[in-house]
Amino acid sequence: MAEDIEEKIRRLRELGKVSVEEKGGAKAPSARPSAPARKPSKLGRLRERERRRRIIIGASILAIIIIAVVVGVYITYQNRETKQLEEAKLAKVAEVNKYFTGELQNDTLRTQLINQINSAQSIDELEKIDVKGLAEQRKAQLEQERLQKELQDAKTLRLSEIEQHFELLLSQPLPADIKSEAIQTLNQLKEKVNSAKTKDEVLLIDPNPYLLDLWRKYYYYIIDDIPTQKVILKKGTEKSIYTKAEAKYLLSKITDFAELMGYTIEKAEMVQIALVLPRENINGAFLSPGDKVKFFAQVNSTDIKKIADEGYISTVLLLKDSGVISISESQTETKDISSSTETAYSDQYSESYAPGDQSISYEQTKDEGHSTTQSSSQTISASYTYNVALNEILKAIAANKIAAPDEVKAQLDRYKWKVFELEQDTGLMATDPTAKVLVIVEVPAEFVEDLIKYRDAIYVTKIVG
Repeated sequence: MAEDIEEKIRRLRELGKVSVEEKGGAKAPSARPSAPARKPSKLGRLRERERRRRIIIGASILAIIIIAVVVGVYITYQNRETKQLEEAKLAKVAEVNKYFTGELQNDTLRTQLINQINSAQSIDELEKIDVKGLAEQRKAQLEQERLQKELQDAKTLRLSEIEQHFELLLSQPLPADIKSEAIQTLNQLKEKVNSAKTKDEVLLIDPNPYLLDLWRKYYYYIIDDIPTQKVILKKGTEKSIYTKAEAKYLLSKITDFAELMGYTIEKAEMVQIALVLPRENINGAFLSPGDKVKFFAQVNSTDIKKIADEGYISTVLLLKDSGVISISESQTETKDISSSTETAYSDQYSESYAPGDQSISYEQTKDEGHSTTQSSSQTISASYTYNVALNEILKAIAANKIAAPDEVKAQLDRYKWKVFELEQDTGLMATDPTAKVLVIVEVPAEFVEDLIKYRDAIYVTKIVG
């Protein structure tokens, strides 16, 4: 448009020059070439010069007017085009604000588009800017970047978890075959993670089943390597003793990797420990050497805790305060003496006569009796109590102060068990429930600490099944 206006001005200028040349050349045809040129007068030259000056001035004024009109039209047109361009820019910026929201609010592409819109020179240039399309492309790009970042983060996290779990396993003294299998499994899992295409694929890669199988094999190896016939499985504060087959079976039933990791395995090293307990705390004291027992503790008035689930009785002894043989005897004699004497007699007299018409009779009876009773009673009673302290007898035997010590020892040996056997046979209690009994038991060393800790509240139960 600006080029068209400039072309018009140029043509107007050329037309003005042509008009002046035609006016100046119009006199040429009227001149007579054959006649000698007449020298113009001074006044004529002045007039001619004035006439030319007026023509030039008029043409200049006309040209200025034309230029002014053209410039005015150009400016008006230019202003209108500028206004339209500014309005188009504002509309395009509004479109940018419409589509570049949320995560695109502070995106660098939004700033670039606004700068591009503001620097546009024409509406055609603005119309070529596809704001919506660019926003959708940018959203798709950001979504792809987000998915890629999530995928990479998921891979990094999963690889870290796998390496940590396998590092813990590989730090154990594994046998060569289990170690080789663990390393091979680790590399396979890492390859799966690295080749995954989506986050969901990464999340589906679960190392726990592989770790569960490897740890279980390692636990089996530990169990088989322990020289004792039984092992102890510990989980937290709970401890139980099992045969090797029982321990393997228990571990084989565990399906959760974290639960399996909670167990530790120790050998069941048997030791002997002496416990002094009331007879009522040791199953009524009806125990014999070789009996299999379990141990419990009365933690408080309501709670009972299992201390050890297996042990064996070595010896049961009565202690000093209960090692007293006490026998009581009593004798009673009664004597009764009784005597009785009784005497009785009767005297009867009667008389009758009839003087005149009237009869008169007279009768008299007399009874008399004598009785004598005598009794006596005599009672004689006696009681005897014998107390024999076993510990004193043992001391006397050791000091060789008792005759026939072998016979006494045989009797004591018989007494040691006969008291309990008699209770069992008769169902009657012969010893006090609070009598102290020394129990020597054989238990795994792992349980000794708790047995000592709760020694004042231990209950020994006999395993009968």
